Amino acid sequence: MPKVLIADQLSPAAVAIFKERGVEVDVKPGLTKDQLLAIIGEYDGLAIRSATKVTAEVINAAKKLKVVGRAGIGVDNVDIPAATAAGVIVMNTPFGNSITTAEHAIALMVALARDIPAANASTHAGKWEKNRFMGVELYGKTFGLIGCGNIGSIVADRARGLKMHVIAFDPYLSPERAKDLGVEKVELAELLPRADFITLHTPLTNETRNIISADAISRMKKGARLINCARGGLVDEAAVKAALDSGQLAGAAFDVFEEEPAKSNPLFGNEKVVATPHLGASTSEAQENVALQVAEQISDYLLTGAVVNALNMPSISADEAQRVRPWISLAQKLGAFAGQLTDSSIDAVEILYEGTASGLNTRALTQAALMGLLRPTLSEVNMVNAPVVAKERGIKISEVRRDQQGIYEGYIKLTVTTSQQKRSAAGTVFSDGRPRLIQIKDIVINGEFAPHMLYVTNEDKPGFIGRLGTVLGQNGVNIASFALGRSAPGADAIALIEVDGPVSESVTAEIRKLPLVKRAHALAF
Repeated sequence: MPKVLIADQLSPAAVAIFKERGVEVDVKPGLTKDQLLAIIGEYDGLAIRSATKVTAEVINAAKKLKVVGRAGIGVDNVDIPAATAAGVIVMNTPFGNSITTAEHAIALMVALARDIPAANASTHAGKWEKNRFMGVELYGKTFGLIGCGNIGSIVADRARGLKMHVIAFDPYLSPERAKDLGVEKVELAELLPRADFITLHTPLTNETRNIISADAISRMKKGARLINCARGGLVDEAAVKAALDSGQLAGAAFDVFEEEPAKSNPLFGNEKVVATPHLGASTSEAQENVALQVAEQISDYLLTGAVVNALNMPSISADEAQRVRPWISLAQKLGAFAGQLTDSSIDAVEILYEGTASGLNTRALTQAALMGLLRPTLSEVNMVNAPVVAKERGIKISEVRRDQQGIYEGYIKLTVTTSQQKRSAAGTVFSDGRPRLIQIKDIVINGEFAPHMLYVTNEDKPGFIGRLGTVLGQNGVNIASFALGRSAPGADAIALIEVDGPVSESVTAEIRKLPLVKRAHALAF
């Protein structure tokens, strides 16, 4: 039974889901770093919010860990490169708090437009400063979105409901999607001087860090208002303060800050600034949603292999997992076949997906093939970290997809280029769901993968099979199946033999000494 640790406060409903699904769960919020390090080695899964820091040290101590699930969007508290290198999947729940965060952005915009926080404080103080708080209408104003993904598109919908004209900058927003959302797609250079209100809904990356810089603010319409409910670090806070002081910006509303918890900040104390303590996801509905989602996602992965909302692994739905699983097995075995026969450094790997295989989740298949290829020499490699390991070793990976051209409805062909040679192997999945080898070095063959096998290349001459069988028999090696293939009569031939147990190196060496044998290698799958 898989075992999961809930290290932060989550809804009791999440605990119920784990238990109902047959997953053992421990709830231990508030652990110190040392306490977490002491116990994390017991768990297959870890469910967190923002408090627990999943550092490289924690990952290294988590020898059984397979998945980290973040109840929420941001994963700044998870060392994703370390998790990937260790083969640990990192998931988040990007949709559970989307509406809540979008509504908070709209709430901050309204508060900013009408000076509501300052007017509230003034009224509570017994003042009646009706003439002091002169706001602006939202109707007819230009609303600039930086980032128009899941949350941004909801914000756009709400802003359009307020009869604002919405313009959006997002490199991944297609013209068709923009039209469906009723927004005008623009470049950032056009958005900045046009927008009366600017709101950010983009992740923090090297490209987006300080996207609102002093230079960007200088190009905004004088008197614009800025809202950030996305991530701290997207905005140069010192530049915002200077712009508020100069009047370039009429106001700013921030729910996120570069350093959190934000005990002090250059923006604090300024009446033109509305500040909230990272409340974007803080509604009872959102907390319940993300807790339920992370429990479902972790359970699905540990129990069925389904991968949803992973940040370092292609998503595979539960239905897709059933369909793609035999093909993942095939890809892994093709990689393992090539990896066990490769004794020099690998320069490149090409994977051809044809027919049915080309319509599957080829990213997952490629990762499986790389795992099989690299494991004979790097035993810690798995589907999550295989692409990283390959990249670190300078291996060039390429995929080719094409429609069915041969007799098989679908197949995968793996070609490995080393400093000495190029080797290829192809396979398919038959109707029984079992993967088969159908081609080795362009020689047609029909062989199943078995736990123990012997691979022999030889010249196609009479008497070879008898001599090979004699050597195996004399050494007590029982043959379960025997597949043969050749390029032409009397030319190169391949024998793929399934045996009942491991073939020792001494037996393999004896086979290599047989006449006509070019190569012999014991394989394990």
